[in-house]
Amino acid sequence: MSTLGELKATGYIHRPLRQEIRANLLAKLEKGEDPWPGLHGLQHTVIPQVERALIAGHDIVLLGERGQGKTRLLRSLTALLDEWTPAISDSELREDPLAPITAATRARIKAEGDALPISWIHRDDRYAEKLATPDTSVADLIGDVDPMRVAEGRRLGDPETIHFGLIPRSNRGIVAINELPDLAERIQVAMLNVMEERDVQIRGYMLRLPLDLLVVASANPEDYTNRGRIITPLKDRFGAEIRTHYPIELRDEIAVIKQEAKLVAEVPDVLLEILARYTRALRESSAVNQRAGVSARFAIAGAETIAAAALHRATIRGEENAVARLVDVDAAVEVLGGKVEFEAGEEGREWEILDYILRTATAETLRPRLRPLDLTALIAALDGSVTVSTGAQVSAEEFLESLPELGDTDLYEEIATAFEATTPGQRANAIELALEGLFLSRKIAKDSGEGETIYG
Repeated sequence: MSTLGELKATGYIHRPLRQEIRANLLAKLEKGEDPWPGLHGLQHTVIPQVERALIAGHDIVLLGERGQGKTRLLRSLTALLDEWTPAISDSELREDPLAPITAATRARIKAEGDALPISWIHRDDRYAEKLATPDTSVADLIGDVDPMRVAEGRRLGDPETIHFGLIPRSNRGIVAINELPDLAERIQVAMLNVMEERDVQIRGYMLRLPLDLLVVASANPEDYTNRGRIITPLKDRFGAEIRTHYPIELRDEIAVIKQEAKLVAEVPDVLLEILARYTRALRESSAVNQRAGVSARFAIAGAETIAAAALHRATIRGEENAVARLVDVDAAVEVLGGKVEFEAGEEGREWEILDYILRTATAETLRPRLRPLDLTALIAALDGSVTVSTGAQVSAEEFLESLPELGDTDLYEEIATAFEATTPGQRANAIELALEGLFLSRKIAKDSGEGETIYG
């Protein structure tokens, strides 16, 4: 279909954007489909509030600390739009063929009739995102008079002289503004009429444009964001203000890491659990600035760093398969420590705090796995004269070959089974974790330095 006449022949009916989103959301819910794939830990808290707001037809602002999935949630809204939508060709505002909003377009329809050409817009092209920065102008968001069009001979008051900004150009779509408080207050004022009266005011000219769009935004809580605030009249125009949060359940934290991390080597699940527990413990620590938050990106970057350390070792040592081990976790902590903001009274103790919290997270992860095992034979083998060395550049084969004999016991096999380890890399990681568990429970000693760790 490429003309207005062909579109009419199909029985097409104009449907406002909010009705379209509401109908598609309800249809997915009725079928039992998940409208929000990839969003973990928000299913019983944030998601129901978002769904109710969309059904009510409200504009939405999401408030939450960094790395809580606000932007991902906003981008997921495109799945609630029709896959393809007709629009009048060459229309700046993507006007609906059956509901034009400008005088110029109505004149085109009158002149061209059913021969008026139409084009089709994909749902992904109906989502516009703007990162609010202090230098954002009214022209960027709303529009301005185009001097070139004035120079062509048009009158200054002619709507055709206006170059529309991001919001009007997103007509029949979704506009997302990230970090809304960073937008200068005078720019926020310019959005008031767009969100409530749906008209556009540019250089003293008021155009009655019944814009059909959904405005969504994200922001850090105002008690943390000192750079700016959402002005009260604008906040009042958002029908729904929804607080986001970090994953409440450990399994959701791990699911986010697995989903988002781009791993260049195998990272056993037990290491991801240590990383997830570590991240959650940092969020609960009184030494960490909780107003800044500890982003989910912290754990994601940590997993990627652990995998990179494993690939680095495998390349240097000629290992066939790169598998991350406990020794690689320290490398991640060294890199990620700067991403954590500490309270003012903790200067000089940052690395001590990070190390202590990591040991706690490791112990909590290992305890249920090692509890059923009798590690007495391993403790006895490390009698003071025998030690086990490992490190970031010690291959899995070298580590396994250096382990002391345990007599007739199958303890090493039992440890591997407890951690579901089958390959040499996985087995080396499992036994390293068992040794670390013995150290954390004060059954053996440990000495670390210059890339080497000695248990004994």
